[in-house]
Amino acid sequence: MAHTKAGSSSKNLRDSNPKYLGLKAGNNQHVRSGAILVRQRGTLYEKGVGVSCGSDDTLYATKEGRVMFYRRKTKSFNGRVKEKTFVKVI
Repeated sequence: MAHTKAGSSSKNLRDSNPKYLGLKAGNNQHVRSGAILVRQRGTLYEKGVGVSCGSDDTLYATKEGRVMFYRRKTKSFNGRVKEKTFVKVI
């Protein structure tokens, strides 16, 4: 005799909730203080002037102004040059 029930015994029908990651404010868009700019896992976007980073790597505005994305080359501790994207509010 079988020990498992024949009908409705599927185990992998669960799914996790969406996390809604990504850009929340575009380039040259006006934002208020405290507005969320980027939700991310890890530091894909780095913080610039007028932007602060939350405990889950969320970037948010610390002052009112316009959002600006820019790229800059940074040097790592082992001498490797990498281009990173920064977010600032001006």
